[in-house]
Amino acid sequence: MFKDARLQTIICTTDIERAERFFSDTLDLRLGGRSHGALVYIVGGSDLRVSPVPEMTPSEHTVVGFAVNDIRKTIRELAAKGIDFDRFPQFPQDADGILSIPGGDMVAWFRDPDGNLLSVVQYAASK
Repeated sequence: MFKDARLQTIICTTDIERAERFFSDTLDLRLGGRSHGALVYIVGGSDLRVSPVPEMTPSEHTVVGFAVNDIRKTIRELAAKGIDFDRFPQFPQDADGILSIPGGDMVAWFRDPDGNLLSVVQYAASK
């Protein structure tokens, strides 16, 4: 039924202008348009829809992940833009906040201005 559908990820924000600055400027995503008050970014051929809501409680778990080819370079670029990376006591993260997973995958987490947990991941196959 959905095997040929285009994936759309939805993330909520209580401040659409602040979210636009974050996703457009900080994350350097390409704004593809607007739809019913939401920002629609084109990310790797899929849509990331940032939708305004009157109030929200961020999820305790990752809501959006970005797969990259060089996680350390990406983290340095984000840190230079003021992004802090979350640390979780149950995970042995390195000094950059990266968790190395058996098999070679690496992941780090950060938050958007609404507190949504986002991740950046480098899969072993892309090393």
